[in-house]
Amino acid sequence: MKIVDPLVNPTAHGGKASDAFHVVIPSMPGYGFSGKPTTTGWDQARIARAWAVLMKRLGYTRYVAQGGDWGAIINDLMATQGHPELIGMHTNLPAVIPAEINKAAAAGSPPPSGLSTEEKRAYETLALLYKTIPTQFFMGWHPQTLYGVADSPIGVAAWLLDHDPLSLQLIARAFDGEPTGLTRDDVLDNTTLFWLTNTTISAARLYWEGFAKTDLGPKNVTIPVAVSLFPDEVVPAPRSWAERAYPKLIHYNQLDKGGHFAAWEQPKLLVDEMRVGLKSLR
Repeated sequence: MKIVDPLVNPTAHGGKASDAFHVVIPSMPGYGFSGKPTTTGWDQARIARAWAVLMKRLGYTRYVAQGGDWGAIINDLMATQGHPELIGMHTNLPAVIPAEINKAAAAGSPPPSGLSTEEKRAYETLALLYKTIPTQFFMGWHPQTLYGVADSPIGVAAWLLDHDPLSLQLIARAFDGEPTGLTRDDVLDNTTLFWLTNTTISAARLYWEGFAKTDLGPKNVTIPVAVSLFPDEVVPAPRSWAERAYPKLIHYNQLDKGGHFAAWEQPKLLVDEMRVGLKSLR
């Protein structure tokens, strides 16, 4: 919601008219105001194919995609499915982790030899991630067992607040009145959206469908890619890894603030990155 108007009406937000985008923001099945799937099979790849169909039905013959979190994973797959209308993408969750690095981090092994200082720091961040995402693992195993969350707004809030250690710190600072990019209302609005639409369980089913299939490594994406890396992102992406994963890397930038949910936390920075990163594709 925070990035829509700056993207479609840039002159009101410090940009030029030539910076304007058409914006299509689909809500994933089971989330927000989208329908709740009544059959299995709605994993990331199927959602990616649905997005391509959606864009065709809307009449777009040339477009770019942007995403973070699940959106970034879906876009990576969309880029490998051979949709000629998709001419490039911008991501703030780049899937660049080499397979041997991912395997070692998941096993809790020491970092492999030969890593640069930046790559070693990235490895340590990744190893910490594997130790601190129990909510995602639980949704991947038994989403229906979370029915208690659907019965209590306090339960929804608790589940969303403790998403991961970095997000919890960010949200806690917001409630303490510190200027972090989020406000109390931001957090409560997000919780209320899940509560009023009764989508806590239907959203969790995507983890059952797709968490085990999630691959944060290179996928042979051959279209142009712009990467923006926020410092509190839970998945690291050194430039050396990004260049190997995305052979047509047209933009790479490390920001000085922001985390995993960039559009929510630092909308202005994300909009600026999209304008600069995708400019060459206009």
